[in-house]
Amino acid sequence: MKQLLVFAVACVFLAPVVFAGSSSDDTIATGQGSLTFHPVEHATFVMKWNGTTIAVDPIGGEGPYKAFGKADLILITHPASVAEKFPEVDRGRITVVANGESVNWGESIIEAIPMYNLAPDRKDFHPKGRGNGYVVTLGGTRIYIAGDTEDIPEMRALEDIDAAFVCMNLPYTMDVAAAADAVLEFKPQVVFPYHYRGKGGMSDLDRFSALVAANPNIEVRLLQWY
Repeated sequence: MKQLLVFAVACVFLAPVVFAGSSSDDTIATGQGSLTFHPVEHATFVMKWNGTTIAVDPIGGEGPYKAFGKADLILITHPASVAEKFPEVDRGRITVVANGESVNWGESIIEAIPMYNLAPDRKDFHPKGRGNGYVVTLGGTRIYIAGDTEDIPEMRALEDIDAAFVCMNLPYTMDVAAAADAVLEFKPQVVFPYHYRGKGGMSDLDRFSALVAANPNIEVRLLQWY
């Protein structure tokens, strides 16, 4: 289990801004202990679960991560192009997973979900097949990490998602209406908006929450990303 796997380039950090009413971290229950989410910035966060540390799209040097200790698993959403940049000595710790594939990590399962743009004027940002979102199953709890994507059919077809991290920043991913509509279709129990600094900015969070409220069984939780 103490193995470092790099799956797929992280996103750019932006100037920090605090969103009123957001939380610095959050916790959900799994079948094998609590899973805690620690937002770092924009697209980057750390998950702590069952004695392990999972970093998602880490960027910006080691400073923001010292408090969490060494990562046991690193998930990167833009894969093969990043793996090629690692020194040869580190290649043995890297596993590149293509869209639609899955791997076991100890007793956990990591599924690579496509992430890409649909709109003709945005397709060059994230072509299909270049990067991954992920569904990570930890203690029977399924966590969806969207990466840079629009509301693609593969997202809408997801099932049994306990918590979802969904982006909504134009022009690179999708707008708030598309993000909310996709969430209403695949029905995660909890949704965390992230990747939301862009057109509309943080004002979109209120609208997103209002749209998702059409299904009272989906809980929107806001974390402190900026």
